[in-house]
Amino acid sequence: MTAVTMGTPQATTDRKVPTGASGAAGRLWRASPLTVLALVLATILSFFPFYWMIVIASRTSDTANQWPPAFVPGGRLGENIQRVLSNDNANIVKGLMNSLIAAGTITFTTVLLGSLAGFAFAKLRFRGKNVLLLVILATMMVPVQLGVLPLYILMAKLGWLNDIKSIIVPFLVSGFGIFMMRQYASQAVPDELIEAARVDGCSTLRIYWHVVVPALRPAAAVLGLLTFMEQWNQFFWPFVVLADQNNPTVQISLKLLNQAYFTDLSQVFAGTLVATVPLFVLFVLFARQIIGGIMEGAVKA
Repeated sequence: MTAVTMGTPQATTDRKVPTGASGAAGRLWRASPLTVLALVLATILSFFPFYWMIVIASRTSDTANQWPPAFVPGGRLGENIQRVLSNDNANIVKGLMNSLIAAGTITFTTVLLGSLAGFAFAKLRFRGKNVLLLVILATMMVPVQLGVLPLYILMAKLGWLNDIKSIIVPFLVSGFGIFMMRQYASQAVPDELIEAARVDGCSTLRIYWHVVVPALRPAAAVLGLLTFMEQWNQFFWPFVVLADQNNPTVQISLKLLNQAYFTDLSQVFAGTLVATVPLFVLFVLFARQIIGGIMEGAVKA
């Protein structure tokens, strides 16, 4: 009986049970070939539209319409991009500058004001906090199209039509940004850390800058990328308030490229490629923070 009793723990301790990161890595490496094949196919399908855009943008419009289509890039990419940049009707250079200013400003204010409000809703105590949060959530449930007419009238009364301010000011803060930062701050910033900072004599703004901002950096990177992409791809509202073709955004410029008796596909795709480059550069520069924020949020969830 004694031998049996003492042998049982020994057998238990000899087992190798994967735990933590090593266990997750082991499960990852044991993925089936079908899973790997599915991931490879998903990657190819995701990248193919971007590759096809490069193929068409590097050829003439005649070869873009031929059958069977060409699957190899041509040698006219630089020429087509030069034609797009020198197109006076589309004015894509002005559109790129307007979109960079608008999307950059809105992204900065959305992250800044969203993190401030999110920190306040998550960690500060004040009267009416829950009511205000419900109001913010209610704004997310209203379709954007319902506010176009009154917002247009307001822009007209302010004299901001055909002005870049009309596409910036209405979107300086978003309910989604506030709610996202509030949810992240409630988990990423411990109450004990805030109390310790108050004991050390920090004001609320110093706590926000030195304690909250570093903890919210991953979520801020994700929110910044989502906001920049949304505003960069914005078409409907700029099309409504920027009627003057001499002051377009990049999406309006792309529309003007296609506004002719004959659609030059190579020029349209070259312009689309130029409009995609800033988003690609932004993702490359902040890829680590963005992926880290998404993975951290998934682990917390």
